[in-house]
Amino acid sequence: MWKKFLLVLLGLFVFIQFIRPKKNEGNLDGPNDIAQVLQVPEEVKTILHASCYDCHSNRTQYPLYSRIMPFGWWLNHHIEEGKEHLNFSEFGSYSKEKQDHKLEETEEEVKEGEMPLSSYTFIHGEAKLSKEQVALLTDWVEKTRKELELN
Repeated sequence: MWKKFLLVLLGLFVFIQFIRPKKNEGNLDGPNDIAQVLQVPEEVKTILHASCYDCHSNRTQYPLYSRIMPFGWWLNHHIEEGKEHLNFSEFGSYSKEKQDHKLEETEEEVKEGEMPLSSYTFIHGEAKLSKEQVALLTDWVEKTRKELELN
């Protein structure tokens, strides 16, 4: 009985490996990317790429575990949800009001330690933000939001 159950479970596991989500492999630095439409210092750009872009852009650097289902599905869900809330690759297509709102949300989420997600930084330790990085990012957001008001 247990042998049959384990064989069915193994067969199911093998079968689901062939059902893969579409990868998020679009253009990273297209004309609507935040760095193309706003003044983004290199230090801030480095932070965004390391800590935000995997879930909030059109290009994800996939880790090895993403090739194993159901982990790949779970990761894909996070990417789709992240891009739905904010997509740095499409930032230029947002209205000025939406850009301001998304920057405000980014500042709030980063200050409160909500972003990047702890489930992401648990595996991707390099994405965890230091106090200095949080300060640099939030200072840039505040300055940029003021500049958006002037335009």
